[in-house]
Amino acid sequence: MFNLILFGPPGSGKGTQATKIIEKYKLKHLSTGDLLRAEKKSGSELGKKIAELINNGNLVPDEMVQEMVKTFVFNNKECNGFIFDGFPRTVAQAEWLKEMLNPVNAEVNILLHLHVDDNILVERILERGKSSGRDDDKDVSIINNRIEVYHNITQPVMDFYKSQGKYRKVDGIGSIDEVFDRICNVIDSET
Repeated sequence: MFNLILFGPPGSGKGTQATKIIEKYKLKHLSTGDLLRAEKKSGSELGKKIAELINNGNLVPDEMVQEMVKTFVFNNKECNGFIFDGFPRTVAQAEWLKEMLNPVNAEVNILLHLHVDDNILVERILERGKSSGRDDDKDVSIINNRIEVYHNITQPVMDFYKSQGKYRKVDGIGSIDEVFDRICNVIDSET
């Protein structure tokens, strides 16, 4: 089982590259955003609690997110591996993930960081804003704040995986195929 955490700031091409990685390597996509939306839509008791939290502008507690991640992993433990998208966001979540994967004899193999300079991210997001319909893709101050929050929150998680020798930085600048080729070179060297 090969498990990959895909990290990158807004505008780095994570979504585009995740789709290509999933297709080529037949990994199961574990997106916490997708899990939360699906649970909320299900109408379950947990879904109702999640909806209430989100509708009131609150974050969903780690325990709820972790329970959904664990259920997803254990329900799909026969797959080739996972691409974690949006998780872990904190060192505590990274430590929890390490412990949670032990019973299925698995581990995070690499954290793949799509690196793009901030000024290029702003340009990409503004360009995306012309067609995305998202107001937060059109306001430079909001974009800069999103990038700053990303750097502040994710740096400790990247450091956690660096300390284990699992951090891999990939240049996210270039055509979609050029970036994907770099990603494949990293993944292929690990499998």
